[in-house]
Amino acid sequence: MRRPGGPGPGGPGKVGAGPVPGPGTAGPRAAASVPGPASGRPDQEAFGPDEVRARLEATGYLVDDGLAIACFLALKLHRPVFCEGDPGVGKTALATALAQALDAPLIRLQCHEGIDASQALYDWDFPRQLLHLRAAEAAGITDADRLEGDLYDRRFLITRPLLRALETQPCVLLVDEIDRADDEFEAFLLELLSEFSVTIPELGTVRAKVPPVVVLTSNRTREVHDALKRRCLYHWFGHPDFARELAIVRRRLPGVSARLAEQVTALVQALRAQDLLKPPGVAETIDWAQALDALGADEVDADLAVATLGSALKYREDTERARGLDLAAVLAARGR
Repeated sequence: MRRPGGPGPGGPGKVGAGPVPGPGTAGPRAAASVPGPASGRPDQEAFGPDEVRARLEATGYLVDDGLAIACFLALKLHRPVFCEGDPGVGKTALATALAQALDAPLIRLQCHEGIDASQALYDWDFPRQLLHLRAAEAAGITDADRLEGDLYDRRFLITRPLLRALETQPCVLLVDEIDRADDEFEAFLLELLSEFSVTIPELGTVRAKVPPVVVLTSNRTREVHDALKRRCLYHWFGHPDFARELAIVRRRLPGVSARLAEQVTALVQALRAQDLLKPPGVAETIDWAQALDALGADEVDADLAVATLGSALKYREDTERARGLDLAAVLAARGR
């Protein structure tokens, strides 16, 4: 009899994509939609790009034509959206906005160096299995087959984000910072996303009745393999121009004065034009405006901007370079 806990999903031959459905079986790419408006959730199949844009913007997330179309195709074709760009440009926020727009739960898998299938998919609850085994032995149960069957019952299975996403319909699955994971995990993820199913040897195949809406993000700390990118709809997240960034700040922080939002946006745009180690993203623009508003400022001058640079810049070299800029001139150009 295997020891409690057994080989996890990272072991050889233990986990893989489920079998291809036969005739009459609803496969992972079968046409499926979330419940209609009567259940409180929108019908994905009824979406068009304009409807997707409207629903995302209703959550406070502004999108351009390319991203609206990518999200529509993700819903229509059940394909992941691969979002790549610098940190703080709205990649993770897209998944949050999609979950709100679809009235669906958001399930997040945060990738990191060394992540494996047991951390992302499932694992067995070894301490509970061991307690159950001792209780069974104390009760005089000696049937090895019965004990093994009990140990690998579903109640001892610890579900991780990927398995929860396959079993939750509908849902939005965020695989955040896939570039931090290694090649082996990337290949495993590609296999799972190809079929939206997985085989647990002790329990059988788990297949998503409704494929989750999948958003993958990458900060491009390394190149993600072409095989995974080809499976996805790709969208590059660049830094927005002044008008779009100002609109985002105004949408996210409606209580901040219009003048303060305009000045902070202008400062961030000027900082990005410098040779910084880490240019501030939209998230830093929002943080900076929020910090100044918390200080009671309706507008900002050069001295206050320098004093609060830590809200936007996170490296000493960048703050020193920013202090060398004529921030007063930047503010004057915005009509101060």
